[in-house]
Amino acid sequence: MKKRSVEKNKWASRSLLFWALLCGSLAFGQTTQYSFSGNVTDSNDGAPIPGVSVYLESTTTGGVTDFDGNYVFQSSLAPGSYTLIASYLGYATKRIEINAGTATDIVTDISLSEDLLSLDEVVVTGNTVGVNKRTLGNAISSVNADDLVDNGATAVDQAISGKTTGALVQQNSGDPAGGISIRLRGPSTVLGSSDPLYIVDGIIISNSSNQLIDLGGNAQNRLADLNPNDVERIEIIKGAAAAAIYGSRASNGVVQIFTKKGKSGEPKFSFSTNMRINELRKKIDYNTVPLAWEDPFDRTNLATIPATRYDLQDVFFGSGFGIENYLSVNGGNEKTSYFLSASHLDNEGIIENTDFRRVGFKANLTQKAFDWLTINAGLNYVRSTSSDVPNGGINSAYGAITGFVFSENSISPYPNESGVYPVTSLLVPRTNPLEAVNRFDFGQKVNRIITSVGLDAKITENLTANYTLGLDYFNQSAMAFIPINNTSPNGNGFARRSDINNFQYNSDLNLTYKADINDAITSTTTLGGSWQYEEFDRVGINADGLPPIVETAESGSILAQGESRSQISYWGSFVQQSFGFMNKLYINGAVRVDGASTFGKDQRNQVYAKASLSYVLSEEDFWQDTFGDVFSTFKVRGSWGQAGNLTALSAFQRFTLYNPSAINGSPSLIPSTQQGDLEIAPERQEEIEFGFDAGFFNNRLALEFTYYKQDVSDLLLPRELSPSTGFASRIENVGNLENTGLELLVKGSPIRSDNFSWDITSTYSKNENVVTSVAGGGQFALAGSFSTNYVIEGEPLGVFYRQFYARDPDGSISLDENGYPFTGTTEDGSTSKVIGDPNPEWFGSLINEFSYKDLSLRVQFDAVQGYDVFNWNRRLLDNVIFGGGSNVGEELLGNRPKAYGGAQAGIFEEFVEDGSFVKLRELALSYNIKEPFKAVDNLKISLIGRNLFSWDDYSGWDPEINAAGQSNGVRGFDFAGVPIPRTYQLGLNFNF
Repeated sequence: MKKRSVEKNKWASRSLLFWALLCGSLAFGQTTQYSFSGNVTDSNDGAPIPGVSVYLESTTTGGVTDFDGNYVFQSSLAPGSYTLIASYLGYATKRIEINAGTATDIVTDISLSEDLLSLDEVVVTGNTVGVNKRTLGNAISSVNADDLVDNGATAVDQAISGKTTGALVQQNSGDPAGGISIRLRGPSTVLGSSDPLYIVDGIIISNSSNQLIDLGGNAQNRLADLNPNDVERIEIIKGAAAAAIYGSRASNGVVQIFTKKGKSGEPKFSFSTNMRINELRKKIDYNTVPLAWEDPFDRTNLATIPATRYDLQDVFFGSGFGIENYLSVNGGNEKTSYFLSASHLDNEGIIENTDFRRVGFKANLTQKAFDWLTINAGLNYVRSTSSDVPNGGINSAYGAITGFVFSENSISPYPNESGVYPVTSLLVPRTNPLEAVNRFDFGQKVNRIITSVGLDAKITENLTANYTLGLDYFNQSAMAFIPINNTSPNGNGFARRSDINNFQYNSDLNLTYKADINDAITSTTTLGGSWQYEEFDRVGINADGLPPIVETAESGSILAQGESRSQISYWGSFVQQSFGFMNKLYINGAVRVDGASTFGKDQRNQVYAKASLSYVLSEEDFWQDTFGDVFSTFKVRGSWGQAGNLTALSAFQRFTLYNPSAINGSPSLIPSTQQGDLEIAPERQEEIEFGFDAGFFNNRLALEFTYYKQDVSDLLLPRELSPSTGFASRIENVGNLENTGLELLVKGSPIRSDNFSWDITSTYSKNENVVTSVAGGGQFALAGSFSTNYVIEGEPLGVFYRQFYARDPDGSISLDENGYPFTGTTEDGSTSKVIGDPNPEWFGSLINEFSYKDLSLRVQFDAVQGYDVFNWNRRLLDNVIFGGGSNVGEELLGNRPKAYGGAQAGIFEEFVEDGSFVKLRELALSYNIKEPFKAVDNLKISLIGRNLFSWDDYSGWDPEINAAGQSNGVRGFDFAGVPIPRTYQLGLNFNF
C-alpha cells in the first residue's frame, strides 16, 4: 500500500506540473490582433508627409504613409506598453509610448519637425551597421543626391564644392577633365598625398592623377569616371578618429560614395538630357598699344615703330558645347531589387579642339537569398576619352598657353599661304598657340571596371556578419604627337605613347554583436579585418625625328623609354565597442592594428586607438524644462584618435635603388642619389576634436560647431647627407606638422508654408597649418615649383619663398638711380624670404533655396579668403622681351619706365597676388510639371549657370588654379593653366 501511495503522489505531482505548464503556455501565447493607424504631418505647416516609416520598436511590424500622410498596419501582440516610432529622412525621429489594452483600434496622429542637423540620419562608419549621427562623437557630413545634380558639374568631386564644412575643393584646371583637389582639414603629409580615401559601396577606389603625357595642371584624376547621377548620397568623415576604423589609408579623411539601389515595385524609369555651353569668363588685360620698341633691350633707346597687335587669347580660346544623356530604371520585389543605368557625356573645353567624352553603364543588384542572408552585387563600366592640348609649362616647353605667355603679340599667329605657322616667340623656343590647337594631337583614353560582391548575414538575433570583396581596375593610355616642321622646341617632330594598368582590391569582413544589457544600456561590439592590394604597371616611349606623316614613336629617334612596376599590400584589423544609455549618452572606443608593405618589417605594423563621446542633452527632462522652448536639440560631442599615413612612400622607396647602366660596353648598376632606410616607419597622426550640434525654435534653425587640433609626428622628409656618404639625401622620420581649425555650419528654414519655402545653409571653415619641425631646423624647396614653394620650419606647408623688394623706411619700394626697383636683403644677408602663403585663411559658402509651388531657385556662393597665388604668367607677360602684357603697353605709352617689368622679373614678391575670391558657383532655376504627358509622372525643366561671376582682385584669368595639379605642397601656382569656364546648361528630366 505504501508503494502504491507513493506512485499515486508522483502521478498527481506530474499532472499538476503538466496543467500548470499548459495553462502558463496558453496564458503566455495569448495575443490580440491590433490595428494601428493615424496621420503624419509637418509640425510647421500641418502638411501631410508621404513615405514616413511608422513601426513598433523591437518588432517586425509597421507601415509607410501614403500620399495623404496616412498609415495603417496590423500586428498580433500581447497586451502591454510599446514604443511607436516614426522616421523619415530630413525629419527628427519621433518616439511615442502607447498602450495595447482592450481597445484593438489604436489611432495615433504624429507631428514631425524638421531635422536640419540630421541627427537621426543613419550613416555608415566603417562597417555595415548603420548608426544614427546622434551616437557619433566625431563630425560627419552628408550630401544627398539632389545636391549632386542639376548644378552644371560633370564629376562627383566638382559637385560637392561648398556643400560641406572642412572640405576645401579646389579645381586645378578648367580643362573638361581637369583635376580637382579635396583637402579635409588641411594637409597632413609633405611627400605623400593629402587626398581623402574614396570608397564606393564598400570598394576602395583609386583617385590617382597619372601624368602620362605632359599636360600641366590638366592632368585628370580618376573621380572623373564616376557619374554624379548614379550617386544616392555622399558621407564625408573627417579626422583621425574615423581612421581608427577605416585604417591609416583614411588618415586624411574618408569620402564614402553610395550609389543608387533598386526599390520594390513596378519598374521606374528616369531620363535626363542636358545641353551646355562653356565659355571664358574673362580675358587677361593685354598689350593693345599699336607701337613696338625699336630696340627692346636698350633702356635708353625710347624710339618706337608702328606695330599691329593681336590678342592671342582669341586664337586658342573659344566656346565649348556639351551634351549629357542619362537613363536609369529600378524596380524589384520582396526578394530581388535592381538598379540599371546608362549615360553618355560629350563636353568640349574652352581651349579649341579639347573635349572629354564618357560612356558608362551601372548595375546594382540585391538578392535576398534566405531570410538570414542578403547578397549585394554591383558593376560599373566606364569608357572615357579626351582630346587634349598641352598647356602646362612646368616640365615641357610646348603648348598653347605656354606659347601665349612667351609670344610677341605684334606677330600674326596665322599661317601663310603654304600653311606654315610663323614663330611668335622670338627669344626662347616656344610654340605658336594657334599651331598648338590646330596641329598638335594629344589624347587619352580610359577603360575602367569597378565591381563588388557583398554578403550580409544575420547569424542570430544579435549577431550579424558582412563580407565585401571590391575590385577596381583601369587601363589608361595616352598619346602625344607634334608633327614635323613646327614652331615648338621639337621642330623635327615628337611622339609619345604611355600606358598604365592599375589594379586594386579590398577584402573586408566585419562581425557585429548588438545586445541590450538592460532597459537603459545598449551595447554594440564590432570586430573586423581588411586586406587590400594594389599594383600598377607603366610603360612609356618618347621619340623625335619623325618621318613625314608618321605619328608613332617607334618610327622616330628614341629619346627615352621606360617601364615601372609597383605592388603594395595593406592590412588591418580592429575591435570597436559602443555603449548607449537611454538613447542619449553614447561612448565609443576602438583599437586598430595597421600595416603596409612599403615600410620596414619591424616598423610596418602599428597600433592606433580611438575614443569618442556623444551626449544629447536635450533628451534630459531638466533641459527640456529649462531650455526646451528655445533649444529643440542640443548635443555635445568629443573624440580623440590616432592614425598613420601610408601614402608618403612608394612601393620600394625604403630600399637604395640602383639604375642600370653600361661601362665600357658591360652592364652595370649605379646607385641613385637617395639612400634607402630599411627601418623607416609610418608617419603618425593624433587628433582631438570637440563640438556641439544645436537646433533652435522647433528645429527651424540649426547650428553645428567643431574645433579640432591635429598633430603629425614622424613626418617623412628628405634629409641632406654628407657627400662622403656617396648619397645626397635619405628619407627619414624627421619632421612634425600641425593643423588647428574650426568648422561652422548654420542651417535655417525662415519660411515654410503650403506654397512657399525658403531654406538657407552657410558654412565656414578655418584651418591653420604649420610645419613645426624640420630636421636641423632646415628648409627645402618642393619639386615642381621652380624652387618657389618651400617646406620651412615654423611656416605653413608650401609657402612662397623667394626674392623680395628692397624698401624705404616708410615701406615704399626702393628705386635705384635710374628709377628701377631692386632686390632686398634680410638682416642675415639673404635675398629670399617668405613672400606669400597658398593656404587659405578660411573658406565657406552660402546657399539659398527658394520654392514656390512647382518653381524652385537655388543660389550658391563659394568663398576662399586669405589665399595667395603666384602669377607666373604675368612675370613673363610684363617683361618687355616678350611684350604681351598690358604693363608693356604702359611702358610704350610712357606711363612707366621702359623695361620696368624686366627689372621686376627677378623680384618674385611682385607676382604674389591676393587670390581671395567669392564666386557665384551655382545658379539653378527649375520648374516641375506633374503628369505633362500620358505615362509621364513628372517633367522637370532646369536652367543652370555655374561659375557665372567671381569677385576678386586677381589680374589673371582665375585665382582658382594650380598648374601643379594634385600636388600636396605646391599650391597656388598659376603658370599656363586652363581657367575654369563659365557654364550655361539647359536640362530636361523625365520620370515615368
